[in-house]
Amino acid sequence: MRKSISWRKLVEKFRRLGFTGPFSGGKHLFMVKGKLRVRIPNPHGSDISRSLQAEILRQAGISHDEWNAP
Repeated sequence: MRKSISWRKLVEKFRRLGFTGPFSGGKHLFMVKGKLRVRIPNPHGSDISRSLQAEILRQAGISHDEWNAP
C-alpha cells in the first residue's frame, strides 16, 4: 500500500481478489467473498487514505503483498 487510492480503484482491487459488490447496506456499502462481508466507504470526492485502507484490509484478512500484487 503506497498512497491514498480512489474509491473506484479500491472496488476494482477487491473484485480482482474475488469479492462481489458493492452492495447497499444501511449507512455503508459492503463487498462480499463467501461468508466474509467487508464494509467500504461510500463514494465521495476525495481519495481513501492509507490508514483507512489498512483498516479495511485488516478486516478483510488481506495481506499487503496480496493487495499490491499486479
